[in-house]
Amino acid sequence: MVEASGKKQVDLTVELGRVRLANPVMTASGTCGYAFELKDFVDLSRIGGFVTKSITLEGREGNLPQRTFETASGMLNSIGLANVGLERFLAEKVPLLEKMTVPVFVNVAGRSLEDYVAVSEKLSGIEAISGLEINVSCPNVKVGGITFGVDPAATAELVGAIRKRCPETYLIVKLTPNVTDITVTARAAVEAGADALSLVNTFTGMAIDVEKRQPVLGGRTGGLSGPAIRPIAVHMVSRVYREVAQTAGVPIIGMGGICCAHDALEFIIAGASAVAVGTNVLVDPGCLVRIMEGIGDYLVAHDMKTVKELVGCLEGV
Repeated sequence: MVEASGKKQVDLTVELGRVRLANPVMTASGTCGYAFELKDFVDLSRIGGFVTKSITLEGREGNLPQRTFETASGMLNSIGLANVGLERFLAEKVPLLEKMTVPVFVNVAGRSLEDYVAVSEKLSGIEAISGLEINVSCPNVKVGGITFGVDPAATAELVGAIRKRCPETYLIVKLTPNVTDITVTARAAVEAGADALSLVNTFTGMAIDVEKRQPVLGGRTGGLSGPAIRPIAVHMVSRVYREVAQTAGVPIIGMGGICCAHDALEFIIAGASAVAVGTNVLVDPGCLVRIMEGIGDYLVAHDMKTVKELVGCLEGV
């Protein structure tokens, strides 16, 4: 229970399957580092869950610069999954995760099915890690990532392979919006063994330097995130909830341009059990706590006692 501004007690806890969060606000992978990079800017003990940046089998330097570009109401990024790699992550970052006081989920990426399975196996069973977020949706790498996410059969094969080798591991599958029908890939992931779904990742986009007549980003294209994508992301969460997740009993983590409590509430009402904040954390890390508090205030204002009452309560559909 938390005390909202009106001094009333409301229950913000959510159940993502067997994982319990104190509140529905999480960080989105790739925007908050490995553990405590944000500790000087926000009290991480007050959020619901923490998702690390992507981890691959081998370390990656990422794409050539320029890697980010600000757009109207959003941002393009072409980081290219730069990370320290699995072995350094285990040696240097897991000891930090052991000090975290909220559930931690590690985002897993790879160039091949075998890479994904190898990383997932190594991370499974580590007490400090509550689950894995399988990234089948990164648009910034030429091999792997989105290759699996745009093909339902490939999604199912990948998730099924990880589930077979990691039967007890809590698996979240992060879906790409760069498909004709996101419910098809969502259903494939669920039927293959996903415990939860997170959506959406970024949309593939491009910015051009008109003077040089060249792409601005070193990787040519990048992932569009921020408020510009939020209405589409809310729509996709609503569809996946109504057509796949609700019946299957699989929770959704909604994301895409969340900046304030109002934005988060849209996703929750559409069907998300929790939300993840990404791009806006780069600008204002403190928004994480304000979003959590704002959700509590909304419950008080509408005479609700739990956030669970809001999940999927959208009317007129």
